Amino acid sequence: MSEDGIRYRNRLYTPIVTLWAMVYQVLCADKSLRHTVKWLRKWLVVEGDAPSSDTGGYSKARSRLPETIMERLVVDSGAALESEVPDDQLWCGRRVKVFDGSTVLMNDTPDNQAVYPQHGNQQPGCGFPLARIVVFFSLVTGAVFCGSIASRYTSETEMSRELYHTLEPGDVAMADQLHGSYVDLALIAHQQADGMIRKHHARKTDFRTGKKNGIGDHQVKWHKPRRRPKHMSQEAFDALPPTLNVREVSLRLTRQGWRDQCMIVVTTLLDTETYSAQALTELYGCRWRAAEVNLRHVKTTLKMEMIMAKSPSMVRKEFWAHLLGYNLVRTIMEQAAPMAKNQRARLSFQSTRQGFRAILSELGSAESAQRARLYDDLLLETATDLLPDRPNRHEPRVVKQRPKPFPRMKEPRPVLKAKLAA
Repeated sequence: MSEDGIRYRNRLYTPIVTLWAMVYQVLCADKSLRHTVKWLRKWLVVEGDAPSSDTGGYSKARSRLPETIMERLVVDSGAALESEVPDDQLWCGRRVKVFDGSTVLMNDTPDNQAVYPQHGNQQPGCGFPLARIVVFFSLVTGAVFCGSIASRYTSETEMSRELYHTLEPGDVAMADQLHGSYVDLALIAHQQADGMIRKHHARKTDFRTGKKNGIGDHQVKWHKPRRRPKHMSQEAFDALPPTLNVREVSLRLTRQGWRDQCMIVVTTLLDTETYSAQALTELYGCRWRAAEVNLRHVKTTLKMEMIMAKSPSMVRKEFWAHLLGYNLVRTIMEQAAPMAKNQRARLSFQSTRQGFRAILSELGSAESAQRARLYDDLLLETATDLLPDRPNRHEPRVVKQRPKPFPRMKEPRPVLKAKLAA
């Protein structure tokens, strides 16, 4: 806290207490301030304090907590977790970072609407403010390296390009075809990293040209586009190299019970002996689990689809609090992975979250020996409560529960209430 120049009096809601309360809040199904304050009060009563159940103090403490601290904790926790992974468990000795984007809703307030406007197809007062998010995940641990939140008018491509500076030399960045452009690969290469991205559908590929590595595998030279992206400065665009040597590979993903999926990926991994077409196929086959499933855990499992904060600054803090809580759960899962023979895909995120939340109070008040026993039991439970081994599982994307037969809101709530009163 001292690095950010924070000074605080000897009060109940210190930055550490406030931060732990926010982590507990995002890990709970009931994310209300009242529920969090009641949990915190029971924890502090054991320590000899009896704070009030009023939520005002906690709300003010959350507002005082700097957003930069939470962002730095997310970055540091993800980097620390990735550094513990042995080199023999990495893909071809390389650290792979997968990124993907989505959207979240938030409380309908004038301040939120001003920064994160609702969708243009909705009438004023009938929708929710909408924000776009982009998150970088680790392929091995699933931890979050960094993230970004912006207005829906900011494209996912632009947000991702602003995060490329977090890539380290030797990293491999992987994404879907939205990012399969010259600019993305050039920016990734500028960080001394490599990219492996599904080729954009608008770019044509002719495997009869270029340096042939095999059937459906060749190296070609891409040229810098003539038009500068609107979000890039002229100086940044001029710094891009005029040409870029890339490798285009046709992949065939095979799953039992499904049709074979054929796609073309473009990559700067030019060494065909170290990075064979089969190795690239296996790597890209992990993208769904590393990006889509992990992003679903952040949004659905931790219930971040709807952020109830009433101001843009608190929306961003809750966004970082969810990512921090997610990384803490991933840390527990990674520490339990050796006990489960490194079957990371079978460790249950939901079960780990429930176990961690159940002992949070005891971890804060127990003696060191008791705390160690509680945590060891949590690791053992995480390692033994494995998901069933269901290879090639597929389920229909349908909903069984019928929605309530209420019409959509097409007028603001005050107008509808006035009509009811009349």
